[in-house]
Amino acid sequence: MTPPGACLTVFGRTDVGKVRTNNEDAFVVSDLTASPSIHAMTSSVVLQLGDRGVLLAVSDGMGGERAGEVASALALHALRQGMSTVTATSAEAALRACVERANQQVWTAASAPGRAGMGATLTAVLVLGANAYIAEIGDSRAYVLRADRLVQLTRDQSYVQQLVDAGALTRKQADTCEYKNVILQAMGIKPEVVVALNRLPLRRHDRLLLCSDGLSGKVSEEEMQRVVLASATLESACAQLIEMALQRGGEDNVTVVLAEVDGESLPVLTGNDRLLLDTLQAFVPV
Repeated sequence: MTPPGACLTVFGRTDVGKVRTNNEDAFVVSDLTASPSIHAMTSSVVLQLGDRGVLLAVSDGMGGERAGEVASALALHALRQGMSTVTATSAEAALRACVERANQQVWTAASAPGRAGMGATLTAVLVLGANAYIAEIGDSRAYVLRADRLVQLTRDQSYVQQLVDAGALTRKQADTCEYKNVILQAMGIKPEVVVALNRLPLRRHDRLLLCSDGLSGKVSEEEMQRVVLASATLESACAQLIEMALQRGGEDNVTVVLAEVDGESLPVLTGNDRLLLDTLQAFVPV
């Protein structure tokens, strides 16, 4: 059961960037218990964490001729529809199954004329009870800001990340590698995907950040952390992060979703919770 009184304050924004003419990024914020999905926002919303939780997700489409827009929108719609039956005892299994079904729908849609190669990344966070469940396909990212430390909850499913894991590249070299946009998985490219899953036990005032690579490819984690900590509101943090990406070229679409969890029934932060962050990136797809 969700702790009584727990809530999530959320704001999301997506920007076409300075070069592209259409936005293939998309996001969704959805109270799975009570309210319709949100795909565009002018101000933050406060959502009570009901028995079905709140879904946050970012998708970065690809495929050209507006097919990327179709892929990202379809991936999010299919995921949201599937998650309408989630329960606390089956959260991880439901999230995996819904991502797999959403992939099948994008795969089927990609067979239509003019949509060859259509696909999308998908990073989804289900906030349910005192946990956040994270699912990833591709290289859109999710982070947690706990106290004054930002930690990545996902691991890019990319060729460059594979080289970093193997010790063939340093993180600094990876940032400038010509192959940094080559991803190993995407929604709709193959009939099946391997969903990478992680679970984060939440603490009061944890902040979650989801983004497309239009942000993470331009703004460092240290800069993200500094901006969110210094911002008075989620809206101002999103605006500043996107503006930083635009000022550095803005060649890609940029999407950011920020959320803060609160509620007296959630555990308060302790020293051991800070140590827990050291283990969060031991991320293994299951």
